[in-house]
Amino acid sequence: MSSRPDILAIDQFPPAITERLESLFTIHQYEGPEALSPYADKIRGVATGGGSGLPRPIMDALPALEVISVNGVGTDQIDLEKARQRKIGVATTLGTLTDDVADMAIALMLAVMRETVLNDRLVRAGKWPTQPLPLSRSVNKKRMGIAGFGHIGQAIAHRATAFGMELAYFNSRRRPESTLRFEPDLKALADWSDVLVLAVSGGPRSANMVDAAILDALGPDGVLINIARGSVVDEAALLSALKQKRIAGAGLDVFQNEPNINPEFFTLENTVLQAHQASATIETRTAMGNLMVDNLVAHFEGKPLLTPIL
Repeated sequence: MSSRPDILAIDQFPPAITERLESLFTIHQYEGPEALSPYADKIRGVATGGGSGLPRPIMDALPALEVISVNGVGTDQIDLEKARQRKIGVATTLGTLTDDVADMAIALMLAVMRETVLNDRLVRAGKWPTQPLPLSRSVNKKRMGIAGFGHIGQAIAHRATAFGMELAYFNSRRRPESTLRFEPDLKALADWSDVLVLAVSGGPRSANMVDAAILDALGPDGVLINIARGSVVDEAALLSALKQKRIAGAGLDVFQNEPNINPEFFTLENTVLQAHQASATIETRTAMGNLMVDNLVAHFEGKPLLTPIL
């Protein structure tokens, strides 16, 4: 790069990634729409997270924007059609976080079904000697349905196989490379499943796809695991199903309105909650951050994006 392109950083990044960005680009940290005007016409690239994306009003305020590099795999907060019209390149960190996210899905399943969090609380409260501890449920030979069968969904299936689980998946299309059962109807998959894992992409197409009907199909012995996006689940319906024990429990890494999630979740003993931590390991976040930077570097060196969406 012969000059230092101006980059708008929507999110905060780990110190090592921030240092690398600052060594290569002129970085402007996003501080709200009113602070954009002094440099908006100079911004040629955006570095952002999968949850934050690039809201349409900010994109519209950046007339020189050429590339958006996402530190994550979510693009539901980016108007991809508008980016396509403006010929703005969009890249994600696809492939870097698959294993850790799949691991979190399995960890949440085990935590809910084996009641590890509840048992931890009882032991710490000194109740082991005086209170019978609850029996949990085995995952062995249970049925797992996976909604969304991309890289992450397939990695979850690979792990679940080791537990002797029976597997089926719902997806926008059948995966011919997979020998697993394909179920084109999500409600039918939920009815079949003991554990329903959500690994679909966010965005309008999947918004509230898990509603009261899907949860009722999952049933009183069923467990919901969400490592996808909070927008995928109708949270009012989920809270109702959990309170009324119309499903057995839920393991949730993502929520609507995160991080300010509905406090009703805090009262439920049949849930295990995580703070959108599925990819939050030192190894993966370092790899993600570096790939985000590498995509920006590739663009401004006149090379193709390494992991493009557009």
